Amino acid sequence: MRDEIEKFLFREARLLDERRFEEWMNLFAEDGYYWVPAAPGLEDPYDGVSIFFDDRAVMKTRLQRLDHTRIHSQKPASRTVHTVSNVEIDGDYGAVGEILVRSAVTMLEYRLEKQTAFAGRCRHLLRIAEGGGFEIAWKRVDLINCDGVFETLSVPF
Repeated sequence: MRDEIEKFLFREARLLDERRFEEWMNLFAEDGYYWVPAAPGLEDPYDGVSIFFDDRAVMKTRLQRLDHTRIHSQKPASRTVHTVSNVEIDGDYGAVGEILVRSAVTMLEYRLEKQTAFAGRCRHLLRIAEGGGFEIAWKRVDLINCDGVFETLSVPF
């Protein structure tokens, strides 16, 4: 199972790097969400500020904006590379068929002749999907500089 989980995480990273945002969003369960807290140690997205806290409806809106012809924050579009490492599988988590996976992520973004590095720890709660494979119940990215000052962030981690 470890091999399948790692392949799933690597595919997710590739979809983001290739700007295949709709396919990335479709990795999430219908009730899935994506969260990047804006403070270290935050345990509940409703108890503080978030860099991203998107359910599928918000993801869809955000991702449609990334492809809009008049979005100035993405002209020219960011080019990214995500590196996923240190994958740890915590095993069953809560409900049957759910697996908690921890990993490290580094994203390099190049835009307007500037390269920016982001790094953090990820947690994915994966569900075994009907028909096989996995879907993301939730994804949390704890950036090491989450409480820092950022330029406009448009692309997911």
